[in-house]
Amino acid sequence: MRILSYPVLLCLLVLASPLAFASATDRPLDSHDADVFDKASLRRGAETYVTYCQSCHGLKLMRYSRMARDLGMGDAVLQGMLRGVAKPSDSMLSAMTASDGEHWFGVAPPDLSLVARARGADWIYSYLRGFYMDDSRPNGVNNFYYPDVAMPHVMSGLQGNLRPVMHKVNGVDVIDHLERATQGHVKEAEFDTIVTDLVNFLVYVGEPSQLERLKLGKWVMLIMILLVILFRRLKDEYWKDVH
Repeated sequence: MRILSYPVLLCLLVLASPLAFASATDRPLDSHDADVFDKASLRRGAETYVTYCQSCHGLKLMRYSRMARDLGMGDAVLQGMLRGVAKPSDSMLSAMTASDGEHWFGVAPPDLSLVARARGADWIYSYLRGFYMDDSRPNGVNNFYYPDVAMPHVMSGLQGNLRPVMHKVNGVDVIDHLERATQGHVKEAEFDTIVTDLVNFLVYVGEPSQLERLKLGKWVMLIMILLVILFRRLKDEYWKDVH
């Protein structure tokens, strides 16, 4: 029996981790194609994060100044995000302490710097759209993709409330899908756009260098192709009289 080397095994584990998260509830995820080059979407996502997420979840690996530079934010927008408390050089931390989070929610809200790399864009997109009413939970909500979630539905005012539609499997009631119970402040398509922008922002935060890396990679590949053509012609010219 062949034993996989450590590097190969590590690569397999890294590649398999998003699939493990996606299949944790045996429910198919909604597809989301993240676009980190849509700067307008990233800016809107950053504002959504600051408004709805940062009170509980921090981004300790991201600085305000780096985000503002990468996303082309003006001084007025950046100052609004700083709220007169943080400095541009500060990391985007949450004001909530771990002990407060455990006291209020039973668990400390996690830092979201690497959530997109750990969970994947599809999972985050599905999770944010998967909250539904559940009177048995402390906050009155549950999540279709993360059962018994401790997090409240902070964007319920935008989305409205969903209720589960049940069906029986082997005589047991299980959730088949979610349907709208009350309308939020925005239409469903608008809410999906808000979530899309937020997911795009979190994907960017997970690897800010990809903005430069992916652009640079295209030029590197082009140069490599040109070099291959050049070296092939040099080889043919050098060996044309040698048989």
